[in-house]
Amino acid sequence: MSIFNGKKAAQYIFFEMLPSFILGLLVFVSIILMFQVLRLTEFALVHGVAMKTIAEIIGYVIISMLPILFPMALLFSVLLTYGRLSQDSEIVAMKASGLPMGTLLLPALVLATLVGVISAQMSFNIAPWGNRQFEVLYSRLANTKAAAIIKEGTFAEGFFDMVIYANEVNTDKGLLKKVFIYDEKNGDVPLTIIAKAGEIVPDPSRPGHEILLQLNQGEIHRQAKTHTKISFDTYDVRFSEPQNIEEKAKSPPSLTLEEVRNRLKEDIKDKEVRRTLQSEYHKRWAISVLCIVFAMIGVGLGTTTNRRAAKAGGMILCIGIIIFYWILYVAAEGAARSGTLPAALAIWTPNVLFAALGVETLRRNWN
Repeated sequence: MSIFNGKKAAQYIFFEMLPSFILGLLVFVSIILMFQVLRLTEFALVHGVAMKTIAEIIGYVIISMLPILFPMALLFSVLLTYGRLSQDSEIVAMKASGLPMGTLLLPALVLATLVGVISAQMSFNIAPWGNRQFEVLYSRLANTKAAAIIKEGTFAEGFFDMVIYANEVNTDKGLLKKVFIYDEKNGDVPLTIIAKAGEIVPDPSRPGHEILLQLNQGEIHRQAKTHTKISFDTYDVRFSEPQNIEEKAKSPPSLTLEEVRNRLKEDIKDKEVRRTLQSEYHKRWAISVLCIVFAMIGVGLGTTTNRRAAKAGGMILCIGIIIFYWILYVAAEGAARSGTLPAALAIWTPNVLFAALGVETLRRNWN
């Protein structure tokens, strides 16, 4: 086959992969959202969260997950495209025409490089932003959930070992009348609180802080060996405990790569925090390089000349590889965070093993 035909073949394969990549990305995004359906349904039906807010949640979740979804979609695309070419005997025809291995491998590597660069930019900056926005929005929803879940004349549970009843509820203003609270947070000696009125006071401008139910004109009853009764004009009931400084700050997945690097330069006394940041730093790079690794595996497995194997289905094979990879990755990350292995060694081990698998599959199919 001439150089010109080689270039045409490479272009043909490359543009065959693009629609499959987009399809794979949509498929994996849909799978991720399926796992969030119950939570999103609860927000909409139980807590009365607006559809606009739910759409924001979906958007932030997708943005934060894209760096992981890109390698998966790429593997799906390469397996599907090269598998179809193999099944239709086009790979055999290209080999028989003298097309070199590098020419057939090149389109997958070019696409993998492009996707890897985009994945890296997403992982370094954009995904952390999306994750942080999700954290902030979710905290605000948690703070405002109390007003939505308390219904008139209904006992509401789920408030940190408390049962709350209100005879009248103004959800918009967070106002309650004739409030009854059974508080079991104190263990063996629960408190019974009765008040004429109350007001839910969330703080949406400072997500992650405590939310209070401010009660007015009531009594606290404590039944132990003796019965204790305390009257009050105002009394605050905490629905959630205030978070400490570390929890108010960004979580490691919400830090940009530069922020992670700067944190690692600091004198961090907590070894677990340092190991987590080290794992996060190497994870950003490893996920981006994974695009190249998955491309090699996809070409090696997709170019098999065994028609029966080619008909087995690219999607099933893709999911199997992804599951196997993530089992190894989760185990490696756990070893890194526990200090069993150095973070760099643990995080990069799955990539090295799968790269070796990719090289071996290429060697077997092309020799």
